Amino acid sequence: MRALKIWPGRPYPLGATWDGQGINFALFSENATSVELCLFDAPRAEAEVARIRLPETTAHVWHGYLPDLGPGQLYGYRVGGPFEPKAGHRFNPNKLLIDPYARALLGEVDWKARVFGYPLGDGGDPDLQFDELDSAWGVPLGVVIDRAFDWGDDRAPNTPWHRTVIYEAHVKGLTMRHPDVPDDVRGTYAGVANPSVIEHFKQLGITAVELLPVHSFLQDGFLLDKGLSNYWGYNTLNFFAPESRYAAASEPGCQVREFKEMVKSLHVAGIEVILDVVYNHTAEGNHLGPTLSFKGIDNAAHYRLVAGTERYYMDYTGTGNSLNVRHPQVLKLIMDSLRYWVTEMHVDGFRFDLASTLARELHEVDRLSAFFDIIHQDPILSRVKLIAEPWDVGEGGYQVGNFPELWTEWNGKYRDALRSFWKGDERRAGEVASRLMGSSDLYSSDGRHPYASINFVVAHDGFTLRDLVSYNDKHNDANGEGNRDGESHNLSWNCGAEGDTDDAAIDALRAQQQRNFLAALIFSQGVPMICGGDELGRTQGGNNNAYCQDNEISWTDWNLDDDRRALLHFTRELVALRMAHPVLHRRKFFQGRRIRGSDVKDLTWLDPNGAEMSDEQWGTPSTRAFGVRMAGDLINELDDRGDRVQGDSLMLLLNAWQEHVPFVIPSAGDEPERWETLLDTAHPEQDRAARGYDSGAEYPLEGRSLVLLRLVETS
Repeated sequence: MRALKIWPGRPYPLGATWDGQGINFALFSENATSVELCLFDAPRAEAEVARIRLPETTAHVWHGYLPDLGPGQLYGYRVGGPFEPKAGHRFNPNKLLIDPYARALLGEVDWKARVFGYPLGDGGDPDLQFDELDSAWGVPLGVVIDRAFDWGDDRAPNTPWHRTVIYEAHVKGLTMRHPDVPDDVRGTYAGVANPSVIEHFKQLGITAVELLPVHSFLQDGFLLDKGLSNYWGYNTLNFFAPESRYAAASEPGCQVREFKEMVKSLHVAGIEVILDVVYNHTAEGNHLGPTLSFKGIDNAAHYRLVAGTERYYMDYTGTGNSLNVRHPQVLKLIMDSLRYWVTEMHVDGFRFDLASTLARELHEVDRLSAFFDIIHQDPILSRVKLIAEPWDVGEGGYQVGNFPELWTEWNGKYRDALRSFWKGDERRAGEVASRLMGSSDLYSSDGRHPYASINFVVAHDGFTLRDLVSYNDKHNDANGEGNRDGESHNLSWNCGAEGDTDDAAIDALRAQQQRNFLAALIFSQGVPMICGGDELGRTQGGNNNAYCQDNEISWTDWNLDDDRRALLHFTRELVALRMAHPVLHRRKFFQGRRIRGSDVKDLTWLDPNGAEMSDEQWGTPSTRAFGVRMAGDLINELDDRGDRVQGDSLMLLLNAWQEHVPFVIPSAGDEPERWETLLDTAHPEQDRAARGYDSGAEYPLEGRSLVLLRLVETS
């Protein structure tokens, strides 16, 4: 081994920091008795070329400085301390450990290596036994990076929430089959930044790309044994390092530069980058999981352990463990990671996976937890987009509508209501009406706005939109679990033609249902989120849990036939209509009352006779058709420059029943009006220029259709 002189160094910043002359190393461990820095010349080496004990400890941070080392240096740690699993301590210096603050990783976990802190195959209580074999050759190594990058005049788009349209995408799956993306960059950060992909985003009209996890993640051994892989990436190894599998180049640390180049390119196009982040658990699993990083550095500090039986882990996520957000250092770790991605990587926001777990101070979900308090006060993070997945698998974890100010939420109630309504279920009209107008029942009482609701019909974890309207049952056989995995309830959406065996008729109705879902989504108050590929009619063959399918089941197919191309054009039209009409993306909730002395309400709900809906009608089981008039000239809002917002008045008609409904066009007060059709999901390509309707006329509202009309004139 090389003999290197080490200086005391500094306890901050944590991680490995190159200052132009050497590298400062700093690692937190509250319960360790020793920390050794291990240097490597190549990945998968059986032994390090140097092992140096960090000489100083300051406030539980072990640190040291090595001069004459620079970017590209590979490293890991060995941490000594008590091996007392029953007391929550699992130190084992035979196991090489990943620095939680490493900015890049090189290599992957090799499950043939002894990466478990206990000997395998001994039976009984194996995790109580101490394993003496080394794991260095099978553990990813940290890479010291050069932080310098030419951001030029990069500027965050800062799209207001009410004008935001989100596109959820997977870095690899987005471009693996894209014909205009060069083969050598398909499935990478560079692929996302390809001009043809960015042009697709711009023509579609989306304003933000929400990327599935890009933090370095673990490939689970049980999946690899079955020839599968962790495709989605919800199994984090490190909260700072971008996933190296998504880099086109291969040199150590290149993924950091490529990620920054991707963000810079998207920003030039005015598109924000939102990251799906997983701070609720790590890849080390439960007491039988591997020792790769946190578990060996300081298990008792980093994880929520069961009080009185600290051998075991609290599991609010269904993955084996939960991070101990109550510990100041763990909270600091999360905050440092978030700030890093904003300040160094220039991302514009985050979607927090199973966010309720982060709010658990003791057991109950606490909306005033330390995590929320510190983000609310943070001068950097309080200004970016914050999206919660407002549930976890623990008791009391479903918290839709209960997150505090600054936060938006994936609105699961919106998803469920819209699916049930277009399926044709009874007694859904009232809730759907609320969801279409921004879910004021969930978000208005605490001063939040319609854009607190992130509206979606499908997301990555379920059917694609096309599959939702095509399959009554899941088809997950390729996952190797006997089709037992994935959601099993409420799958029959009854979207095929009733009693019809005509394949063409069934296909036509399924296509129409896709248009219905997309139109309702895009025209709803709140923030629409399109699941990547739904605008192209993407299918997973009925697989509603494709988390392990890194193949054509999950990858977006860009080879479009006429029907899928028509759906793409239709979706573009929807987004363009939303952006062109302020009444479709209000900052504030409708009040349902007359404003500024007008005889017209800002919002009026209508029955098919053109009369205002009554409470009795909302409660009628058979109510499946209704309309809403939105007065655009009465928007009581100011735009970003302080000017009064003006816009057209629009009327939305919905019919979830299979039969045609003659819908009477209403009038506002005593004045007759004339309306023109902007969009009809039953006739997506029909010329609408001459399709005007006067008050009192009947609009032929087709079965299972949605119509958008614009007020042309008032006599």
